[in-house]
Order: sequence, then C-alpha cells, then structure tokens
Amino acid sequence: MIVAALFLFFSTIALVFYFVYEKQTVISLSPNDKAVVLLGKTIYEQSCLSCHGAKLEGQSNWKSRNEAGMMPAPPHDKSGHTWHHADQLLFELTKFGLATFAGPDFKSDMPMFKDTLSDKEIIAVLSYIKSTWPQDIQDKQNQINQAYKQKSQ
Repeated sequence: MIVAALFLFFSTIALVFYFVYEKQTVISLSPNDKAVVLLGKTIYEQSCLSCHGAKLEGQSNWKSRNEAGMMPAPPHDKSGHTWHHADQLLFELTKFGLATFAGPDFKSDMPMFKDTLSDKEIIAVLSYIKSTWPQDIQDKQNQINQAYKQKSQ
C-alpha cells in the first residue's frame, strides 16, 4: 500500500513537472544572435534541408496531400506560413510533432525532434529560419508573439 502511494505521489510530481517544464517553458528566438543563427543553419542543413530546401522554399504543392496522402514540407521563407505562428508554437510543433496538435490522423513526414535535438538546437534552427525573413515579416511575427503571450497569461 505504501509503495503504491509513493508511486502515485512521484508519478504525479513527474507529470506536473512535465507539463510545467515541457509545455510552459517560454521560448524566445534569437534571429540577431550570430552564434545561435550559425548553429541553427548547421543543424538545419543536417536535419531539415532535405525536405524544406536549401533556400527554405519547401516542397511543391505543399498545401495539398501528395500521392502517399502526406502533407509536403511547407516553405519556411516569407512565402510560407511559418511566420504566422508564435515562437512558442513553432518550438512545440518541432519538438513534439504536428500530430500532437493536429491530431493522430494528420499525415506528414515531419518527425518530432524531442529525442534527436535539444531545446537549444531547436531554438537555434528556428532562430536561423527567422533570421532569413525580411524585417517587416519579423516585425509581424513579433506582434504574433506578443498576442500569443498575452493570450497565454
């Protein structure tokens, strides 16, 4: 009985820690930090370029399912919708995968990176991507961040 109670107690603490740390860590990208951007570019080239392209152009017909029923990789340049999302959401989508948010029936080749990239590495990749956007797009995305933060409080 005591063992079961201790197990329940520590399991509850672990779950609380998971949801507080994993889901509520405030993410802020650093598109003006040259070291972070360089790290992000290197990781992007290793982990993202094969699908999202050398110029962040994504795959063709990215808004429609392909023959395999999967959603092609979207562009991360200014022509895409990446900048329409807050830093926090971009981080969570990258770390935990699209199906976590879109539901298990959402078909995509995009892996979750929680077991392959550290939080620092994910932030670096996203910072690199953001660094390539024109200033007006970065400004619009920063407004989205502010709205997201106010809504989350």
